[in-house]
Amino acid sequence: QVQLVESGGGLVQPGGSLRLSCSASRSILSEYTIAWYRQAPGHEREMIARISSGSTEFYIDSVKGRFTITKDRSKATVYLQMNNLNPDDTAIYYCNFASGLGAPIGPWGQGTQVTVSS
Repeated sequence: QVQLVESGGGLVQPGGSLRLSCSASRSILSEYTIAWYRQAPGHEREMIARISSGSTEFYIDSVKGRFTITKDRSKATVYLQMNNLNPDDTAIYYCNFASGLGAPIGPWGQGTQVTVSS
């Protein structure tokens, strides 16, 4: 079973940037849609961005224009570049395999904590 491991979270000030990484145990990015999700305290986990096997991107409105999802097939890694962060972006961020509409279809990893605070 292919494992996905998230990394890159941390504490950042409002307006700052972070890049999250989602690394696969083997190269599978040309086969699957990979999505980023987040779960803020007291909220349900939500999908925020996904990239298809053909590199089609999708973003929810609240991150559109600020977040960019990309993938590097040679490194079997999907990235989430997050710019102009605000406190509402504070959450645990997860990546997962996803259906074409973004429903998660794999096991959840540990996630990576992103905290936006001054």
